Amino acid sequence: MNLKPVGASFFSWLKSRNLRGVELVVSDDHGGLVKAVRRYFQGVTWHRCQTHFMRNIMDATPKSAKEELYPHLRAILDAPDIGTARLLLNQTLETFEKKAPKAMQLLEMGFDDATAVLMLPEKYRRRLRTTNAVERLIEEIRRRERVIRIFPNRESAIRLIGALLMEIDDKWIAGKKYLDMSEYLQWQEEQKQINDQSNIAYIR
Repeated sequence: MNLKPVGASFFSWLKSRNLRGVELVVSDDHGGLVKAVRRYFQGVTWHRCQTHFMRNIMDATPKSAKEELYPHLRAILDAPDIGTARLLLNQTLETFEKKAPKAMQLLEMGFDDATAVLMLPEKYRRRLRTTNAVERLIEEIRRRERVIRIFPNRESAIRLIGALLMEIDDKWIAGKKYLDMSEYLQWQEEQKQINDQSNIAYIR
């Protein structure tokens, strides 16, 4: 199945529904999906899901080196800032370049995309570093769908999924928010002011 047009049509549909203000997209490294993101949301930061990234690297690692390599990868992705992450990257590449050359090639090529989330304030990184939230949501939809098994028509499926999504949305509004964006918006404004001041200083 070719997913390339599916990604493109989905993003086109989202934009037709007036989706605006997208700043970060998190996904696995599916070529068609990434191209669609860059086509329909130009200028948006794409972050490669760290769970999938780790899995890709470990799959390319010889069995004899897996246990030794894993904590090094975890340390890179758990780094507090991009400078520390890059330092750990270089150390890991040097240590494993002969033990796991294919894995090191994947690590080096995907490093920037898998650490893009480090540009965000620390409190937002944990929930946005992977696609786990989306996958849990999909699994919950599938769990409800398995109970019914066969839908009489498309509209009945949309009603069930819509009701579930509204239920989850209500929980996020009324209860503990999945992401409280107030601090992010404040940080975003501060970053804008810093950039504006830098531009002014440069012009002078």
